[in-house]
Amino acid sequence: MIINNNIPALNTHRMLAANNLAAQKAMEKLSSGLRINRAGDDAAGLAISEKMRAQIRGLNQAVRNAQDGISLIQTAEGALQETHAILQRMRELAVQAANDTNTNVDRDELQKEVDQLAEEITRIANNTEFNTKNLLAGEFTARFHIGANKNQSISLNISDMSAKALNVLDVYVAATEQNFTVNNQNVGEQKVLKDADNNIVAVFVNDGYYRVEDLVVVEGQDGLGNTTYSLGVVEGATAFYATESALTDDVEVELGGINISSQEAANAAISVIDKAIELVSAERSKLGAVQNRLEHTINNLGTSAENLQAAESRIRDVDMAREIMEFTRANILSQASQAMLAQANQLPQSVLQLLG
Repeated sequence: MIINNNIPALNTHRMLAANNLAAQKAMEKLSSGLRINRAGDDAAGLAISEKMRAQIRGLNQAVRNAQDGISLIQTAEGALQETHAILQRMRELAVQAANDTNTNVDRDELQKEVDQLAEEITRIANNTEFNTKNLLAGEFTARFHIGANKNQSISLNISDMSAKALNVLDVYVAATEQNFTVNNQNVGEQKVLKDADNNIVAVFVNDGYYRVEDLVVVEGQDGLGNTTYSLGVVEGATAFYATESALTDDVEVELGGINISSQEAANAAISVIDKAIELVSAERSKLGAVQNRLEHTINNLGTSAENLQAAESRIRDVDMAREIMEFTRANILSQASQAMLAQANQLPQSVLQLLG
């Protein structure tokens, strides 16, 4: 029997320390709810779960990005809804003006409202913004990042929805080879032109004879630069324009917007407004399609994030029932080790009996 080294006590002390450490780790896991609290708990599991966490947070942010995109689209679509309402009112006024129960004075009054409505369309286009970005002025181009990783985005362009772009105010058209012949006959009061998109635009001149001086023709890219001059038509007398020879290339001219000052003008205006309504409808349909796409994207992102969260949880989260069992075991062993250590410390005292 030796007394300098109490081997049973040393062994019991070592087991007590191990049981206490196991109980402490179990308590840490139970209090945090995580199986992996530090790299030492599971180095590989920690690395995998951190990558999953990055993906989960990226997916959640992508959902918010898509929701912001929907908010932007709803802002633009709401403004276009009002533009549609204005165009419908303009068409209603044009149909009213086409009825010959109206006098020219009546049509002039209707024209005033049409002009104001056209100005309002442009105001809406110029002032519709989302987070200081103008949406309807023809300059909006955006990319919505809807994924957890780089380059996972969709693009959206919104066309110019001003009155000018809709051909209801300060319309620009390209006229090619417009030939007029007098032949001692009366000249009609209007000439219907179509632009490159086949939009019908009516050109009207006031009654009465007049001559335009210094008339300027804006050349197209390959314009011939023909000389332009004016002829006065005596009977009726409206202004008539001619050139020495037909212009064979596009010439851009600026025309007035919707004109309902006569029955003929009102009929032509109906066609112009119908085309404008089609343009706004097409733009709203495009926005609606992108919004529906983003809504499906949000659903998919939510599903992906949920599944990835479940996978990360299986790696990192603690099994509470199992860990409680482990804590109970370690706690019982720790208490037993303490009791045995007390007994081991009593063993050297038996030597005193030999000395007695």
